[in-house]
Amino acid sequence: MGVSVSRPILLRTPDSLSDAELVSRAVMGDRWSREVLYRRHASYLLGMAVRLLSNRGEAEEVVQDTFVIGFEQMHALRDPAALRPWLSQIAVSLVRRRIRRVRFLRLLGLDRGADDATLESLAAPGLELDGHIELALVDRLLRSLRTELRIAWMLRRVEGLELSEVASLSGCSLATAKRRIAEVDRLVQRHVTRSGAEP
Repeated sequence: MGVSVSRPILLRTPDSLSDAELVSRAVMGDRWSREVLYRRHASYLLGMAVRLLSNRGEAEEVVQDTFVIGFEQMHALRDPAALRPWLSQIAVSLVRRRIRRVRFLRLLGLDRGADDATLESLAAPGLELDGHIELALVDRLLRSLRTELRIAWMLRRVEGLELSEVASLSGCSLATAKRRIAEVDRLVQRHVTRSGAEP
């Protein structure tokens, strides 16, 4: 004999749960909460990692590794509501390592392939030819920069993060973040202007 239910049973949807609630459940081993957190934040982290690394495959690996580390260390997260910035710090740290590793492999001639997500390739449809040329020049310049400079500039100028966020994700002071961004701004301006003047 069946049981009749006189009133509907309301289930909480993923969107109705805050990051803090999901983190609390995930720390207790709840797989559903982990899946929701992954779906909620993975695309943001992937977009950022793709643009920082200029390589989709490398970026996908960074996101996977970010969540592996994140779920292992989630119990130590002081402010569960600040999950995205915390995951972003992990991702940027992994990006930093990958940029250095790729640079070393290229130096040894063991490059794994061309970048498939350069700024030029990610440009908005309809961008004029001059814009594509400038982005290609910026891509070339960024590949030659120290990792710290490249990341700080990309986080500010491409990702559009506030200076305080750039400093936090870069693991440096606000003054250092400003200095790094200003240095790259000068290099970009000089590089694009000089290259644009060539016949």
